[in-house]
Amino acid sequence: MTDTALADLAKRVRDKAGVRFVLGIVGPPGAGKSTLAERLRDILNESGNVAVVAPMDGFHRSNAELDAMGARGRKGEPDTFDAEGYVAALRRVRERQGRVEWPTFSRITDEPVPGGVVIEDEPIVITEGNYLLLDDGPWKDVRGLLDEVWFVDVPDAVLVPRLLERFLAGGRSREEAEAKIAASDLRNAALVRATRDRADLVL
Repeated sequence: MTDTALADLAKRVRDKAGVRFVLGIVGPPGAGKSTLAERLRDILNESGNVAVVAPMDGFHRSNAELDAMGARGRKGEPDTFDAEGYVAALRRVRERQGRVEWPTFSRITDEPVPGGVVIEDEPIVITEGNYLLLDDGPWKDVRGLLDEVWFVDVPDAVLVPRLLERFLAGGRSREEAEAKIAASDLRNAALVRATRDRADLVL
């Protein structure tokens, strides 16, 4: 995305922001949601500390929990997240219920990091993740807590190499990475793309 396009997006947010504006950035795994959220935050913060990123990935269930569920191989699918915890934290942010310690996710340890981000009185909160627009289970409450949602999409031909690089960097073998992408991530991508018509803007 060009600097001009990013500046236009930042202006769109500034023009709508008030006491608390919560922006959701959604898309399939590997689409570039985190990169967009962080670059947008940095542009907004050139004028002061006004924006913070609150990633959905912080609500991955721990590997111990996933092992107990027999779900480690499906990590990244909707039920492998603490969706109830995410909604509760997002509601606190939406209602400006004081300081919120928000978890992040480490790709080094492959585990959530408690309190990785602290949200205080920043008027703009950017939350990004795969399942912000799902309309079933606890995920159905997310959309109503967001002022605006942007959908970031790229074709599978771009997603697959990105995901492969990510998994190899995380220590998986090529065979393990390719199996994970085929069995889980591409299925997740299709599920997420089915929600794009609920977004305010498609990028």
